[in-house]
Amino acid sequence: MKKDKSVKIGLKSLVLMIFSAIFGFSNSLTAYYQMGYASIVWYIITAVLFFLPSALIFAEYGAAFKGVKGGIFSWLKGSVSEKTAFIGTFIWLAAWVVWLVSSTQFFLVSVSTAISGHDTTQSWHFLNLSSTQLLGVLEVIFLVVVTFFAAKGVDKIAAVSNVGGFFTLAITIGFTLVSILVFFLNHGRLAEPLTAQSLVHSPNPAFQSPIAVVSFIVYALFAYGGLETSAGVIDSVDKPEKTFPKALITAMIWMTALYVLNILMCGVAANWSSELSGKNVDLANVEYVLINNLGVETGKAFGLSHSASLTLGAAFSRFAGLADVLAGISAAFLMVYSPVKSFIEGCDPKLLPKSLVKLNKHG
Repeated sequence: MKKDKSVKIGLKSLVLMIFSAIFGFSNSLTAYYQMGYASIVWYIITAVLFFLPSALIFAEYGAAFKGVKGGIFSWLKGSVSEKTAFIGTFIWLAAWVVWLVSSTQFFLVSVSTAISGHDTTQSWHFLNLSSTQLLGVLEVIFLVVVTFFAAKGVDKIAAVSNVGGFFTLAITIGFTLVSILVFFLNHGRLAEPLTAQSLVHSPNPAFQSPIAVVSFIVYALFAYGGLETSAGVIDSVDKPEKTFPKALITAMIWMTALYVLNILMCGVAANWSSELSGKNVDLANVEYVLINNLGVETGKAFGLSHSASLTLGAAFSRFAGLADVLAGISAAFLMVYSPVKSFIEGCDPKLLPKSLVKLNKHG
């Protein structure tokens, strides 16, 4: 009897895959930029009311439909109807295509920071293309390359996700450890004081009204978005009825804890009014502004000269950019692979061209 030589994803690899696809280190820093310490409450509420129920639902579906291909398409088809599954999954697929194209711009900012220590994309030019046009061309090229390699099979995606997940954890843990070090070197002094009022009141003038504060939940939801993409690889998971639920719950706990911890760590070295209130700070570069500032404050805490502290800050930014590049590639692989695979393998083959539903040698 011929043995099944297909690649099976274990618990550790699946957790890293989910982690690298969903967790965004920059989400913590963006939250601090928009709401300060007050963002912690919203991240916890969102985790309890959105992420936890979603994880339990997807875990239940994963256990019930463990032997079928098609991921979320098969879940909808088995629960509602094939028509609903086709429409729902197609909209889901289209939404991810739009997200991938738009988010690639932030990926290119990370590439620029990894090389130069700061964002230089606005000065990029090639031939007669403006920086905006060049970024658009590079976004298309990046997605074509990612799609090409994603078609090489889930084992390649798992390998890339392991690297991306590792660097995501590395930058997250590194940021926390260095912040704690600076906290002790500064004799327990926080750059942004932690008070009862700061936990409910944002220092950002744009988030003062009740409507604006409640609207922050959109950002908190986005920080946990993408959990459903893991459904596309469930048929490649080892013992999915046990591994899949365990991986989802593990990833959820770690993500929530790290988001809260990183938001707190932002206040160790960065005073909101001094570092983030300027016009040169925006959603695209706030991560590197805070990372650079942490490096500078670390140098000062160790008694380094001003120039040496600035050099250390640039080095911190470069490492953060590199980590984001690798994590971005990992997330793009899964975001390209899972929705397409779920849609094609889930719907009736008669609805699609024969060449599209035929598996290649990589499965």
